[in-house]
Amino acid sequence: MVIVDSVERLYLADKIIRVKKILVIGAGRSCSSMIRYLLNNSVENGWIVTVADRDVDIANQKINGHPQGRAIAFDASNDELRKGLIAEADLIISMLPAHMHIEVAKDAITAKKNLITPSYVSKEMRALDEAAKEAGVVLLNEMGVDPGIDHMSAMRIIDDIKSKGGEITRFESFTGGLIAPESDNNPWHYKFTWNPRNVVLAAQGGTAQYIQNHRYKYIPVHKIFDRFKEIEIEGNGVFEGYANRDSLSYRSVYGLEDVPTIYRGTLRGKGFCKAWSVFVQLGIPTEDFTVDCSDGMTYRDFINSFLMYDETLSAELKLKNFLNLDDHTMSMLEWVGIFDDRAIGLDQATPAAILQKLLEEKWSLEEDDKDMIVMWHRFDYELDGKVHELHSSLVTIGEDQTYTAMSETVGLPVAIAAKMILNGTMQLTGVHMPILPSIYEPILDELSTFGINFIENHV
Repeated sequence: MVIVDSVERLYLADKIIRVKKILVIGAGRSCSSMIRYLLNNSVENGWIVTVADRDVDIANQKINGHPQGRAIAFDASNDELRKGLIAEADLIISMLPAHMHIEVAKDAITAKKNLITPSYVSKEMRALDEAAKEAGVVLLNEMGVDPGIDHMSAMRIIDDIKSKGGEITRFESFTGGLIAPESDNNPWHYKFTWNPRNVVLAAQGGTAQYIQNHRYKYIPVHKIFDRFKEIEIEGNGVFEGYANRDSLSYRSVYGLEDVPTIYRGTLRGKGFCKAWSVFVQLGIPTEDFTVDCSDGMTYRDFINSFLMYDETLSAELKLKNFLNLDDHTMSMLEWVGIFDDRAIGLDQATPAAILQKLLEEKWSLEEDDKDMIVMWHRFDYELDGKVHELHSSLVTIGEDQTYTAMSETVGLPVAIAAKMILNGTMQLTGVHMPILPSIYEPILDELSTFGINFIENHV
C-alpha cells in the first residue's frame, strides 16, 4: 500500500520516502513513453508526476489512472499559474514548443528548480547559464533523439577514438523519423510521426552550412532538397539525407574544431527529396502570406496559382516542363493529390497550411501502423598510422501509435535524465546538453535495455 501524508512523505511497505514532485508541462505525442517511464518508477522513487496541458483530457490519457499521477489544465501564458506550479515542483520537464521554454527556464531559476527540455539550446537559453549557476540549478537541453541521442552516441565514439590517440577527419550524422517497413504503403515512403507543421516547414529556416575537406559549403533553401546524399544502412536499405541548417556550430560542441569535414542532416526514403523539392521550388512551404479566397479553390487551382499562365497547357504539363520532372516524381505528386479537383476548404490559409491539410489526408498513420527512427553516423579517423572508417547506426520501431519510436527516443532520454537529477547522480549547474560522459554513458546504457541500441560497422 502507498500513502502520501500531509507533510508529503511517501509510506511504502518497508520504508518512508520524501515525496519528490515532477512537473511535466505539455502532453503531446512524444510525451507518452516519458510519462509511462516516470509513473512506472514513481512508487520506488517516491515521485508524484503532474502532467499539465492545455487539454486536460489528453493529460489524463497519458496518466491512465496511475495513483502517482496528476493531470491539470494549463495555459503556458498564465504567468501566475506557471510560476506557482514551478515553485511547487522539484523538477520541471518542459515539452512545450521550443520558443516557450525561456519563460519556463526563467521561472525555474527564480524558484531554484532544475529543468529538462528536448529542444535545441537557443541563444536566449544559453544567456541564462550564469543565472542558473548562481541559483544552483541545471537547465539540461537537447535531451531527445535529434537533438539528444545523436549527441550522446556520437560523443561516446568521439571520446573513445580520442582516448586511443586517434584523430577524426570526418564526421557525418543523419537522423530520420520515418514509417516502419511493414507500414510503408505509399510512394513517398513517409507518414507523419510528429508535428506535421514542422515537417512542412522543414529546411525553411535558412541556408544550410557545413564544411567538407576544409572548405565551407552553403546550400540555399531552394536547393537543400536537390543536394542530398544516398546513405545505405546495412540490412535496412538506402535512404536519402539532406543537410540540416547548421552543422558548423557542432565542431566546437563535439570538440572537433579542426575536423576537415562535418555534416549533419535528416533522413528520408528514396525519391522523397526530389519530389519535396518541387514544393520548395514553387515556394509553397511558407507562412509569409495567405491565399485569397482559398476556401473556394480546389487543390488543382492552388498548384496552378504557382505556375505560369497558359490557357492551353494543363497544370501537370506546366509543372513537368517547368521543373523538368521525371515520370516517377510526377506519379508521386499525382498520388499525393495536388492535381485533385477537390475543394480545399480553408479560408484565407497560408500555402503551408494548405499543403499540410492535403498531406495529412495522405500521410496520417493508419490504425495498425508503426513508426521508425533511423540514425546513422560516419567517422573517418587516423590511428596508429592507419586510416579507419566507422559507421554506427540505430534503427528502432515503435510499439503502436501511442508508444511510438519517436515517443520512445524523445521521451526516454528525458525521463532517465530526470531520474539521475532527482537521485543525485547528476549534479550539474548551468545550461548543458548531453555531451559529457557522466550524462551520456548511463543514459545510453539504460536505453539499450529498451532495445535502443547502435550497431557499429568498421568499413
